[in-house]
Amino acid sequence: MPGHARSAQAVGRRRRPKQKVGRRRRARKRSFLRELPVTLVAALLISLLIKTFLVQAFLIPSESMEDTLLVHDRVIVNKLADKPDEIHRGDVVVFRDPGGWLPDEKADDVGVRGLIHRGLVFVGIAPSASARDLVKRVIGVGGDTVVCCDSQKRVTVNGVPLDESSYLYPGDRATPSQAAFNVRVPQGRLWVMGDHRSESADSRFHLGDPGGGFVPVSDVVGRAFARVWPLSRAGWLKQPATFRQARLLRRGS
Repeated sequence: MPGHARSAQAVGRRRRPKQKVGRRRRARKRSFLRELPVTLVAALLISLLIKTFLVQAFLIPSESMEDTLLVHDRVIVNKLADKPDEIHRGDVVVFRDPGGWLPDEKADDVGVRGLIHRGLVFVGIAPSASARDLVKRVIGVGGDTVVCCDSQKRVTVNGVPLDESSYLYPGDRATPSQAAFNVRVPQGRLWVMGDHRSESADSRFHLGDPGGGFVPVSDVVGRAFARVWPLSRAGWLKQPATFRQARLLRRGS
């Protein structure tokens, strides 16, 4: 019997370490579960701060910027570039409807799915596809005179012709605008046009509106600087070379 007792004590000693390991694993699991909500909340707060002050993703809803941006492309917008001295000719900008550019918003993002999507957009996880946001290219800034067209069917800015072949939709390169115009851009305003000119209801089509077709800089959300989805089309959105002409730069930003 003494030998049997010693054997039972040895088994007990062998089992206790396993019991301790099990308790430690359960404790770590409980600790992880307690920390998980805090981690998620912190991640959402960081995402919200980035979306509010730094960058935001946007979904391209229309054909007006083809082939630079296609329908359902995702772009990243620098929300710090929303001041007159940070917006330059040739930039692609996202801006709020200045008034009358878009039809009345339809309440089609409803139900639980719509609520979840709006929440993800709010914290910056999902791209915004708001029907009240537009995306166009800046052709003229405050003080510029923008004209279409010269004798060679080119848009000019302050008398300097633009070579728009690098970004215009192929079918629009021969005639960059069917509508003629000659405008002087007020300070604090922008003249914007889509790269797919024949499919873009931009500044040209709002000349008779109260705002004269100009976009207030205060309505600019930010400058689109990268295309991130689909991955096959990912890349930087750079200022076209034609807007860096020496003659044009001497006349302003």
